[in-house]
Amino acid sequence: MGIELRPAQALRLLHQTALLQAWEDEHDLTLRQTAILLTIYLEAPPHTVRGLAARLQVTKPVITRALDTMGALEFLERRRDPTDKRNVLIRRTVKGSLYVSKLADRLVEQAGALAP
Repeated sequence: MGIELRPAQALRLLHQTALLQAWEDEHDLTLRQTAILLTIYLEAPPHTVRGLAARLQVTKPVITRALDTMGALEFLERRRDPTDKRNVLIRRTVKGSLYVSKLADRLVEQAGALAP
């Protein structure tokens, strides 16, 4: 069973969480980068550029640019697949896990503050 939110509450939750992200973090991600990061952290590995592009219905260059940004932030790592050198596997990092965890905490906090 999911949480029931009215559209205005859902938008308020997104707005408040986005504001906190912008105010408190050294780095904020675009919505597309956030979607890619959450896919990597919430869905079972392995993750590849090709697989992420198919899953998010975008091109491989879109994924590559987002991974470049998130890799520079140390939210993920890219490694060659030892069984198939043509593939690059995207791996989670401790720093990325902490970022995702903090985002989840903010969402829970803001959801709890929503007026009925």
